[in-house]
Amino acid sequence: MLMSRRKQRFFKLLTYAVLLGFSVYCLLPFLWMFVTSIKPTDQIRTLNPSFWVDKPTWKHFDNVLNGSAFLTFFKNSLFVALATTVASLIISIFAGYALSRYVRFKGVKLFSVAMLLSQMIPGVLLLIPLYLVMKNLSLINTYASLILAYTTFTVPLCTFMMKSFFDTIAYEMEESAEIDGCSRIGIIFRILLPVSLPSLVATSLFAFLNAWNEFMFGFVFINDEAHRTLTPGISLFKGLYQTDWGSMMAASVLSVLPIVIIFVFLQRFLIEGMTAGSVKG
Repeated sequence: MLMSRRKQRFFKLLTYAVLLGFSVYCLLPFLWMFVTSIKPTDQIRTLNPSFWVDKPTWKHFDNVLNGSAFLTFFKNSLFVALATTVASLIISIFAGYALSRYVRFKGVKLFSVAMLLSQMIPGVLLLIPLYLVMKNLSLINTYASLILAYTTFTVPLCTFMMKSFFDTIAYEMEESAEIDGCSRIGIIFRILLPVSLPSLVATSLFAFLNAWNEFMFGFVFINDEAHRTLTPGISLFKGLYQTDWGSMMAASVLSVLPIVIIFVFLQRFLIEGMTAGSVKG
């Protein structure tokens, strides 16, 4: 039974109203974070907080950028996140291809189940064993400890994301390339990856965000300021007896800004990559 135009318009308006409500609900913490970052200290500590700022100030941003090691933390997080993304992407491309094309082998199925089970183990349970491993390898207070830990936890899901996209690519393309004399590595880099751009972007963003936002391992593995990453570094604005909420919120705004910019420019590829493999045909 077809709905009348009035009902269609009503349900359309209702849908947009619900989506707008959810958007406001999701954006409210970020808006409060930004408003707090430009408030004077006396307005932050008031008994009646509000979104209205009488005299906006940028002194908290100045304190973060010029009075702290925020830029060092930012640089460290960027390096670790990029290295983790590259390592995870390289491993997941080959692992995803193997899971997609060699599914008939028993070892591949066992490997797939093992990776799936690894995602069910909370990271906090592995914190002490990994710390001991890193200590025995003399990797404490190094970028390598974070890169290895982040890559370990990121690779399984990245592999399944790449596998789901490789499953949608017809095997006839590879057969044609093999007839023309293309090697297996050549097929991956010349045939599959050029058409896998949305999935590559989505997988890269997932790996980057996991490394960028991680707190626990960065807090435990790194003890010196020269190698400290951004998320544990922001927590340093919380002292033993007092918390500099203005500077903490300003640092949080600056740490979120790169992620927002990335999503604005790459959201089309992200949506295509996340939905790739959901429909086979």
